[in-house]
Amino acid sequence: MKRLLGPDALDKNLAALLLRILVGGLMIMHGWPKLANYDQYVAEFNPIGLGNDLSLSLAIFGEFICGIFLVLGFMTRLSTIPVLITMIVAFFVVHAADPFQIKELSFLYMGLAIVIFFLGAGKYSADALLFKKKSLE
Repeated sequence: MKRLLGPDALDKNLAALLLRILVGGLMIMHGWPKLANYDQYVAEFNPIGLGNDLSLSLAIFGEFICGIFLVLGFMTRLSTIPVLITMIVAFFVVHAADPFQIKELSFLYMGLAIVIFFLGAGKYSADALLFKKKSLE
């Protein structure tokens, strides 16, 4: 009971895995429609003036591709940066004039991306497999 109610995490690696799957999975769900319906989105997608194709491609990369990377735990800290940038644009540019209830989701994703950045991938990840220390023989 003390372990359950105490201040220490039960399993930080499991928490990192669950958080990555949750955030990455939701990012994939937001990015997939943009990828699948690229031609429909591109005509009106230019929130920061980089051009329609580049802006939409960056959003797809930040949501869909980096979402997959987060789920896998591949290059996790680097993968959170495009997610964070995409959500900053969504919050401060795309939904700037909207009430907080509308832009709340992008704010939440910003915060979760920051948490994942500091937490790291954990041992249940591609990063753990790729960057594990070689044993000294």
